[in-house]
Amino acid sequence: MTELELAVSPLPAPPSGLGESPFWHPGQSALWWVDIPGRRLWRHGPATGASRSWPLPSDPGCVAPLAGGGLLLACRDGLWRLPRVDVEAGSDDSAEREPARELVAAPPYDPALQRFNDGRADPQGRFWVGTIHEPRSPALARLYRHAAGQWVSVAAGITVSNGLAFSPDCRTLYWSDTTSHTVHAFDFDPAEGSLSRQRVFASFPLRQPGTPPEHYGGRPDGAAVDVEGCYWVAMFEGAQLLRLSPRGEVIARVRLPVRCPTMPCFGGPDLRTLFVTTARHNRPAEELASQPWAGCVLQVRLDTPGLPVNFAKLP
Repeated sequence: MTELELAVSPLPAPPSGLGESPFWHPGQSALWWVDIPGRRLWRHGPATGASRSWPLPSDPGCVAPLAGGGLLLACRDGLWRLPRVDVEAGSDDSAEREPARELVAAPPYDPALQRFNDGRADPQGRFWVGTIHEPRSPALARLYRHAAGQWVSVAAGITVSNGLAFSPDCRTLYWSDTTSHTVHAFDFDPAEGSLSRQRVFASFPLRQPGTPPEHYGGRPDGAAVDVEGCYWVAMFEGAQLLRLSPRGEVIARVRLPVRCPTMPCFGGPDLRTLFVTTARHNRPAEELASQPWAGCVLQVRLDTPGLPVNFAKLP
């Protein structure tokens, strides 16, 4: 494994409680993400250094750009279209107001026990999103596909759905269960949107009782894929990003100055800037005192570019 000695810096934006679901919008040259416990949607323009956020009425899990404009937002209370927020992003109006929302689909679960978590569109525009089963037991979280106005359950048997990503040829779908420290891979049929041959892509040691934080490698959270087909995963509580080969081997590591990275994404004009959301919500006071960038979006430059974001499509 190669240790990548790279400069890491934060974006000049306020920290999130639990930042998640970052994506780079190429048409806007802007980064979007959500703060789950803060119930906020964020946008940052690196060229200007300006950031803006919008309050949300329900816990957001993930966000994706929509073909034709606007955003698709998966919240605890359903899947929503935000038709105008990308236009409003250029406004000077800084009043605290919720963006207009249009319900696309009610949630396929009991919101008292579950919520949407990690999700993204595939190259065909179908939206894929997993859930968290908040009691953690039994393992009732699922992965869903939304297309043609319907939810289809495509995988199950976990508690915290994460790490959703597609290979460059769109023949492999990656999906992790953070709780079990396991990343799964499926054969993916891009024409049908179907999955087959589920297998373990990578697994990581569970944290043993009494293990000091600095000796724990973390558990797999959000992920992104580069043009060489390598899977970059944020290791929550492990203070690191790992780069895995298409065979699931850990081939490189980037150590981070925060304990809890949550999800990377590739961005910038050349897709060689890796943006990483992080968390500070419910973290120990002594940890936060020693890690002032906790909750910030971090950035690091890489030699290998990543895949661009896919735009979701609605009927």
